[in-house]
Amino acid sequence: MDQLLDSGNLVIRNEAETNPEEFLWQSFDYPSDTALPGMKVGSDLKTGLQRRFTAWNSPDDPSPGDVYRVLELYNYPEIYLMKGTTKLYRHGPWNGLHFSGLPEIQNNTIYDLTFVRNKFEIYYSFSQVYDRVITRVVTNQTGYIYRYVWAEDDERSWKTYMTYPKVFCDTYGLCGPYGICVSTQSQSCQCLKGFRPKSPEEWISSGWSQGCVRNKPLSCKDKLTAVFVKFEGLKVPATTHTWLDDNIGLEGCKVKCLNNCSCMAYTNSDIRGGGSGCVMWFGDLVDMQQFEIGGQDLYIRVDASELGKHH
Repeated sequence: MDQLLDSGNLVIRNEAETNPEEFLWQSFDYPSDTALPGMKVGSDLKTGLQRRFTAWNSPDDPSPGDVYRVLELYNYPEIYLMKGTTKLYRHGPWNGLHFSGLPEIQNNTIYDLTFVRNKFEIYYSFSQVYDRVITRVVTNQTGYIYRYVWAEDDERSWKTYMTYPKVFCDTYGLCGPYGICVSTQSQSCQCLKGFRPKSPEEWISSGWSQGCVRNKPLSCKDKLTAVFVKFEGLKVPATTHTWLDDNIGLEGCKVKCLNNCSCMAYTNSDIRGGGSGCVMWFGDLVDMQQFEIGGQDLYIRVDASELGKHH
């Protein structure tokens, strides 16, 4: 028996089925370009089903384009906007309150976000705060994500509520390794304290892609030469190479990171209520952003000799 639910989900269920949540097949498992309330982006870990949103080729051609939005199942998972195999933009990982790169979304009154991570599935979904305020999200072949709200006015049309990426700083990997994009009016890249441009000549002319290198290389022989510098108000780096432990706090996280020479940074995985959990980064730190308001703390490993230069 097939049925179109009020949610927009087209389902096929067994006629004898009494559980309203049990389907033989549902269209929400095979999304196109549009996310509706209750739809998931993520993976069913039991069946291996991956739900992602794929743009139409053009407004009048619904065949799949090569731009899509996907939840990458890194140890610290996060959503990427991709074009083929190229990363265009990422929201930043979920930190308990909001996506790390979107601090403003926790103040919206239109929708609520849900993040679920357990042994059965990992996904994000959204729900409407008010039934009368209808919203949807569209992944577009132009490389943008649009959130629309239905305007029940004279025009009766979809109005753009948010667009991502929003600013130049949202461009994935814009500042290269250890570079940070500062979201002020200038929208420019800077090196983290303790680092300098890898190619000073290119850096001066806004050629930031090579990023930054350490003023003094780290020594693995003596961990006492390493310290962590706290950076505030950040979109944390890409989580491709991360390690996550929900059961230890910030101090335990620091000890673990200090004892592993490959660990470049750490912070709380959940920033609610003073912070909990531990996430550590390995390898180069890429795609960071500094916000004037919002963002979160990140503790980055530098040589102790750098400490006196900026404290």
